[in-house]
Amino acid sequence: MPLARDLLHPSLEEEKKKHKKKRLVQSPNSYFMDVKCPGCYKITTVFSHAQTVVLCVGCSTVLLHMYLELLYPLYELTTLSLYNDILCLFL
Repeated sequence: MPLARDLLHPSLEEEKKKHKKKRLVQSPNSYFMDVKCPGCYKITTVFSHAQTVVLCVGCSTVLLHMYLELLYPLYELTTLSLYNDILCLFL
């Protein structure tokens, strides 16, 4: 009797719903990304689950608050994690 679903090839949606350690291949939920400052256009690398205020290296502008609350939605974001399939580009 065949199984109702393929256990060796789960869909991407099924894997995203599972806990990070219960996936077929363990992968983190967090990732690193580059945030470009709209004032001086310098790029700052930011952790996705940052719990501190992140400032721009060049002009000391506040880039984001806790938990990725971007102050300016027109920043360019690119993920640097190999495990995260989401590529966010805002410009």
